[in-house]
Amino acid sequence: MRSFIKLIMLGSALSLLLAACNLPANNPGAAATIQAVYTLQSGTVAALQTQAVNASTPGALATIAFPTLPPFTAAPSLTPLPAATQLPPVQKPPTSYCDWAAYIKDVSVPDGSTFSPGAKFTKTWRLENIGTCSWTGSYRLVFSNGNNMEGAAAVAIPSPVNPGQKVDVSVDLTAPTSDGNYRGYWLLRNGAGVLFGLGGYAKDPFYVDIKVVANMTTVFDMANEYCSADWRSGAGDLGCPGNTSGKKGYAIKLDNPQLENGQNYSGPGLLTVPENVNNGMLQGYYQPFTVQKGDRFRAIINCAYLANGCNTIFRLDYQINGGAVKTIWQFAEAYEGNYYTVDTDLSALAGQKVVFILTVLANGSAELDRPVWAGPRIVRPANLVTPSATPTVTVTATATNTAPPPTSTATPTATVTNTVTPTVTPTGTTGP
Repeated sequence: MRSFIKLIMLGSALSLLLAACNLPANNPGAAATIQAVYTLQSGTVAALQTQAVNASTPGALATIAFPTLPPFTAAPSLTPLPAATQLPPVQKPPTSYCDWAAYIKDVSVPDGSTFSPGAKFTKTWRLENIGTCSWTGSYRLVFSNGNNMEGAAAVAIPSPVNPGQKVDVSVDLTAPTSDGNYRGYWLLRNGAGVLFGLGGYAKDPFYVDIKVVANMTTVFDMANEYCSADWRSGAGDLGCPGNTSGKKGYAIKLDNPQLENGQNYSGPGLLTVPENVNNGMLQGYYQPFTVQKGDRFRAIINCAYLANGCNTIFRLDYQINGGAVKTIWQFAEAYEGNYYTVDTDLSALAGQKVVFILTVLANGSAELDRPVWAGPRIVRPANLVTPSATPTVTVTATATNTAPPPTSTATPTATVTNTVTPTVTPTGTTGP
């Protein structure tokens, strides 16, 4: 309180000083004014002193109660941090290795390909030598881990590979006998027995990935039944077999068609050529088929051998009860010496009568397009196929017609050759 009084008195003194400075010179009332200010100031100070005295009087002001502070507790001692450990420096790969490979693509058996139990197949990878050393005849493709699928432990590479060159390396395999997904990892080995592969440190393997499904039985062969389909293009209905010399598009059956990589497929196939216009198309509407759970569509798709410039979209469409045409699967294929396996589950359509449609679309110009479906078919697990009953022959009496047979004139029938080999001029050499 005393500090507060001192502040009031200091403020009053400053007010008097300012008032005196502002009084006009030789003003006869100035002294009276100053006297009045002193008088007022004295009263204020007295009043404040009186309040200070009253404040010290017991009961004059309410007592302010302060909360009781908790007893002081010493802070817990801190455990000193362990001394900093020097982390090892991050190792970065060198600019190159002597032996180093890069994966280019799967030449055969793309990841997820489906096989029957015990089926034999050949897996081929295309690799590039990105190291600084040549791969000589002593280099091998070797099994690393996973499922070896009865493959050889080591397979010689087909030819020496200099830095910057590519090579196709293959191994003969056999699918396991039980259903499931299987993967086997492989590496390369140099003449000194040192393993190497892919990745930043030349240590990562490449792999084969397949799916094994129980024995399947073909229940709808689209290649052998292709003339039961209604083939159409933008030019209208085409009939079957189509006119292979025209430009409207056509579909014909091929026996053991030659695939892009030069191998022959063992079985029937279809050459389905779209209408020869920009973005031309061809579609084959098959007869309605009742789908069961477990049914799958299978085929191998590619362009005809030496069909350089072929660039096509393959598509499996379907239609139910004349409704909208919908797409189940599609794949864009350009001629590059490779073929692809199609294995599509149809179980979502189980219980319905479905019109399946094989569709090909030119990806731009159709002039060089020669798309081939090898073995297009619908298969079903063998244990779900009901054996066909042996028909009972009923003898029916036939009435004898004694009237002379009518005379008819024979009408010549044109003979159509079902198989045609497309003539394509190669523009390059396939392979690595």
